[in-house]
Amino acid sequence: MTFSILARDPETGSIGGAAATGSLCVGGWVLRGDLAAGMSASQGAAPSTLWGEDVLHMMRNGAGAEQAVDRVTSDDKGRDYRQLAALDLSGQTGAFTGASNEPEKGSLGFADGIVSGNMLASTGVLDAMADRFLHTRGGFDHRLLSALHAAAQEGGDYRGLLSAALLVLHPGKPPLTLRIDYHPDDPIGALRDLHVRATTGSYAKWTDQVPTARDRQRTLD
Repeated sequence: MTFSILARDPETGSIGGAAATGSLCVGGWVLRGDLAAGMSASQGAAPSTLWGEDVLHMMRNGAGAEQAVDRVTSDDKGRDYRQLAALDLSGQTGAFTGASNEPEKGSLGFADGIVSGNMLASTGVLDAMADRFLHTRGGFDHRLLSALHAAAQEGGDYRGLLSAALLVLHPGKPPLTLRIDYHPDDPIGALRDLHVRATTGSYAKWTDQVPTARDRQRTLD
């Protein structure tokens, strides 16, 4: 019921993810991130937010993404109905897709990132997301949004879309966490519009005063 991308930008130290689904509130359910650990996307027919948090905890304590995913998913009786992807700070990835999730489904890793989905129009959705991210120029958050758009163009969630979200963490900037929890027509388009509003103009200037991981005591000049 969801497609997502997790990625790392080695040049800036940013990590981030984006997701869209034919259900509500994808940002709250699916995406998790921690600059001391990495990124996770927990989704599927019966997604576990606990999986998303637990895999970050394990990566924060030294486990690689693949090892962390294996540990988190192995003992869960509901694992067949869940899907999990993880990206660690070295750019390595791990993924699990339960057999009872509806097709098309799966994950596709690439350099410094991973895409995942279920209830997809085709597995070409995963290829489209990865290819667009890797070949789009511009800022990291723009590339993540472009990947979502490419997935939708390829058919996306075969039920259509109702929500979309973006989460970007940068060591020198405030978190960028944007969510369209319900939009019956074009949640990805609405997310792209919100992104423009949040990264330009007076709102963007206001965020310059917000403390960051590199400057916890940031103040107004």
